[in-house]
Amino acid sequence: MEIRRADLIADELEELVFAGEFQDGDRLDEVKLATQFGVSRTPLREAFQRLIASGMAEQIPRRGVFVRQPGPVELMEMFETMAEIEGVCGRLAALRISDQAIDVLLEANKRCQQAIDHNDMDDYYRENEYFHHFIYKQSGNSFLEQEALRLHRRLKPFRRHQLRVRGRMTQSMAEHVAIVSALQAGDPEAATEALRGHVAIQGEKFHLLISSLKTAKG
Repeated sequence: MEIRRADLIADELEELVFAGEFQDGDRLDEVKLATQFGVSRTPLREAFQRLIASGMAEQIPRRGVFVRQPGPVELMEMFETMAEIEGVCGRLAALRISDQAIDVLLEANKRCQQAIDHNDMDDYYRENEYFHHFIYKQSGNSFLEQEALRLHRRLKPFRRHQLRVRGRMTQSMAEHVAIVSALQAGDPEAATEALRGHVAIQGEKFHLLISSLKTAKG
């Protein structure tokens, strides 16, 4: 899977924010960062747009692009909403998915497992993202699909970051297997619960994510 330069830069900027290199409210200096990454301003501006779309940055007219970190309540509310939306996608997909589409998900899971075998978090996330987007489409509801995609983009940096929790990729993979099993069985309730539980941030995972954000904010 070819990765655009702008996406690589956006990934790196997200990691810098989580590492505390940028604080909440810091301005992203276009000239300085273009030099730092050794790129023209075009891919950098595209990377900024991805951060803006995810809510990790905001653009203020005539002032520039600034880092923005959500508070814990806002983040929890977004994850709760995402979990419910994905649950609905799973329920509808269980009723409508084809055998050919199941095969696509099985192949996606194979690629996820290969990423785990190589301890490649970024590759795992990309294959994981494809897995989820494909399920949205299998819901057969284009409006629901677009809403799921919109919120998925908003939560992307946080969904990527929680994969750094020790053992999370392996746990996520097991959840993928359960999701596909429910879809194969045509069991809407099992698919709903499997996807909802997969996305929901609860207990220790959420506290670790919030701790990371607090560290980044100093």
